[in-house]
Amino acid sequence: MTLLCGDCRNLMPAQGPYDLILADPPYGETSLSWDRRVEGWLPLAAQALTPSGSLWVFGSLRSFMATGTDFRTARLRLAQEIVWEKQNGSVFHADRFRRVHELIVQFYPATARWQDIYNEVATTDDARARTVRRKHRPPHTGAIAACTYRSLDADFSHLRQFRVIL
Repeated sequence: MTLLCGDCRNLMPAQGPYDLILADPPYGETSLSWDRRVEGWLPLAAQALTPSGSLWVFGSLRSFMATGTDFRTARLRLAQEIVWEKQNGSVFHADRFRRVHELIVQFYPATARWQDIYNEVATTDDARARTVRRKHRPPHTGAIAACTYRSLDADFSHLRQFRVIL
């Protein structure tokens, strides 16, 4: 793995092609001097990817809504998103809730087939099947009668190591 430091617009074209690009660009949501959208990086990132490469981008829903057309113009297709939950959220505006999560969104070249991008999730033989627990709900104080519900849980506490293959 090689970590490149500098302006991505200068480094990406010369150092590619890449199987994966991980980007956390400024969101452009505040008046802070460092929080300015970086123009022109998406087409360069798309060109620097291998035909089956992926671009993973950190951002907020607000930032993705503002730049959605930029991804389409760069001929990148949305694959999936992951929610990163934070224990202590941040807040830049007094009139908003704390930001307790962030999105990580995967894009891939529009010319690629999803079958060329997707890798089946690796599992271990010792993973346990889900167990079903039944709990009694407390009596309801309104007109709705008490009932039971099913909770599906998995116990993976026995797994101590995780292996990431890129």
